[in-house]
Amino acid sequence: MGAPAPQDSVYYAHAGSLPLVSRVSRLARRRLFRLFMDTMAPAPGATILDVGVSTDVSSMEANVLEALYPHRDKLTCAGMGDAAALLEAYPGVSYARLTPHRPLPFADKSFDIAYSNAVIEHVGSRALQREFVRELERVGRRVFLAAPNRWFPLEQHTALPLLHYLPAPLFRALLRRTPLRHWSLEENLNHLSLAELHGLFRDPARVGTAYTGIGLGPASSNIVAWT
Repeated sequence: MGAPAPQDSVYYAHAGSLPLVSRVSRLARRRLFRLFMDTMAPAPGATILDVGVSTDVSSMEANVLEALYPHRDKLTCAGMGDAAALLEAYPGVSYARLTPHRPLPFADKSFDIAYSNAVIEHVGSRALQREFVRELERVGRRVFLAAPNRWFPLEQHTALPLLHYLPAPLFRALLRRTPLRHWSLEENLNHLSLAELHGLFRDPARVGTAYTGIGLGPASSNIVAWT
């Protein structure tokens, strides 16, 4: 299935507009990139699909792979919006526009690596998240999938501390009557723990996992799974 509708404008209007959250996110994404390079060790000629790129290139937090990867001509970016700014910001990359809740528009095993960061939490239900992962596994020979950690003390979309530790129905109910109600809907935000992310893969026994980003052990800011 395709990536969800863009959440960038809402994120940058909420938590992303706060300097502390922005610095945390920027540091976490750079560490995530180093982990990607260490675990996947892509050859210079490896083809990489990045599912769920941001077409908002105004923030240093967005599109860390496009910003830092040295072989942009091997990157295919897949997203929901107009690609003009993205293609100007990152010369050499290719772009494919996705349709929400439709299969990715690529043949089986079209890419050496299917990569996605900070997208799966916006896909919707666990069933839809599982379908998203299966699509990554279908089009990529290997998969690298990252998300915010459900157990990081600061909820990274709302900038609220600890509230997301509550059971999901209560967390959603509390947000519903606030200016942050966008994040109360499962289709816009569905948190994952590392165990839940790991369990989305077809064969979890063949999947590696790690905490990364702001290092707090099991409460680190980001979680990663890869095949």
